[in-house]
Parts: sequence; structure tokens; C-alpha cells
Amino acid sequence: MIELPGVERLSITTSLGSMVYYTPTFAAPWMVGGDTEGADGRPTLAFLHGFGGGSSAYEWSKVYPAFADEYRVIAPDLIGWGRSHHPERNYSPDDYITTIVEFLEQVCDTPTAVVASSLTAAIVARAAIARPELFKLLILTAPAGLSDFGRDYSRNFFAQLVSTPVLDRVIYNAGVATAGGIRNFLETRQFANPERVYEEIVMAYLASAQQPNAEYAALSFVRGDLSFDLARYIGQVQIPTAIIWGRESQFTGPEIGKRLAALNPQYIRSFIELPEVGLTPQLEVPGVAIALVGRFLKELSVVTPPVSAPQ
Repeated sequence: MIELPGVERLSITTSLGSMVYYTPTFAAPWMVGGDTEGADGRPTLAFLHGFGGGSSAYEWSKVYPAFADEYRVIAPDLIGWGRSHHPERNYSPDDYITTIVEFLEQVCDTPTAVVASSLTAAIVARAAIARPELFKLLILTAPAGLSDFGRDYSRNFFAQLVSTPVLDRVIYNAGVATAGGIRNFLETRQFANPERVYEEIVMAYLASAQQPNAEYAALSFVRGDLSFDLARYIGQVQIPTAIIWGRESQFTGPEIGKRLAALNPQYIRSFIELPEVGLTPQLEVPGVAIALVGRFLKELSVVTPPVSAPQ
């Protein structure tokens, strides 16, 4: 795994095993003079990665250091990914709702600003519905449940293919957990511009994809076991929220995002569509992602009165 200078690796225990997370220390080179004054009073800011072969907290590593001087930044490897525990199981959305809640309960003392990506972002929305007291605000990139508005992701050809026992492991080991397979996926499916994929990104994904039992979470994702219709839940979110969506996202385009945002105009306060960007703006255009996260941290922290019912 790729280690950032000045970032400490810690862990907590969840109901599904150990969850590793990363947090910048005051020895980090980007901290202002290494000054620890007021450190305990910093608000917490959590960055949660999405799913896919080789996913990990590395996904946000080009963004979260920019906030480490002002916030106590935490970025976990979710269960089944990165350095966290990889239980041998078929994963469900409830597994991640539960372990994300357990993580926030153990690591955060106050309601937390959470930045999350893709299917994880959709799961975070459900966690915020279940436990709103844990969340201060949500900044979500392409928060799709992948079965939104009645679509059934699990019926596509590839999902059916990897549902075949034995063959699923062959596909994972030969086509996913290889440098060539990861680079091809990043260049053709995840990024809008393949020239933005560089060797460090490929190697970080490869290291995560080759962890023992990494195939369990990845195959659960590809089969569609983790998918659900976010449209059934998004209207129940009562946490100030902003959504960022890459226009060239190949799994679910921004039109899905706009339909989801329209279901909760009171709490989804901003929707930004990024041209010439794919599924992960935090990796493809990290400078833009930093600017947008910074903007929304300020905008969503402003308390606005509830919308009055029409008389």
C-alpha cells in the first residue's frame, strides 16, 4: 500500500472485524509549523471511498491533506477493502450501514462532516437516515444505489457472469486483480480522460485488490449484492447535503443524480455537474474536488430555517 508522509494508521474493531483508518498527524509537512495549539477543538472530517476492484482510502489521498490543518481528518479502508479485515462473506448494504455507523460512533465525539463516493455515498445517505445524530453534513460524489428508479443492475451480463461459482474467482484473479486489468478499467470506465491515470494510482489499486480475501467484497459489488434503489430513501435524508457528479460517469450519469436531488430539495442544497470528469473527480481532478469540498463545508455549515408548509 502507498503511505503518505505524516499520516498515521490506526484501527478500530467493528462487528465485522478490524477497520483501519488514516489520519494526518502534526508531523505532516503540510501542517502550519507543526503547531498543535487548538488541535482538540478541530471538527472532524471523514472521507469514505467507493467500491470497485482495488478500492481503498487511497481514493481520497490527493484531497484530504488539504483539510488537515483545519480539520481532524479521518479516512478509513472500509471492511473488505484495503488493509481492513476481509471477512469471507457475501456483503450486503446493511453490512456497510452498520460498520460505517460503528466507525463514526467510535472515532467521532460530535456530529461529523462526511465526504463519500459513489455507492458508498448512497449507503452513507441511508446511514444518515438511520442515525442522523452522527452526521453534521454530507458531501457526496455520484451517490447512486445502482438500482435507482427501478433499474436492476444485477441483470446486466457481467453481473450474471460473475455470479457463477468458481468462474467468479477466475475472473477476479485474471481480469481484476492485475495491473493490466486495473489500468484498463480506470482508463475506459472510471476516468473520463485516460491520460489522467498514472502508475501510482494503478499500483495503489493493485495492492488493495491483491489483499487476501479481497475478492469477497469486490465480487459482492460486481454481482449487484450491494445495489439498491436510492430513490426509495433519499427523500428521508434530513442532513444538509451537496452532490458532485462527473458528467462522463459511465455507471450512472448526472441525469440520475438530478432526479435523486429533486426528491429532497430541502436538504440537498447543491448539485454540481463536472464536465469532462468521470466517476471519481477526487482522483481525476483533485484540485477541483478540493475546491468544491472546501466550498460545501462552508455553505452547508450555515444554518437555514426549515421550509414552511404552504398555508
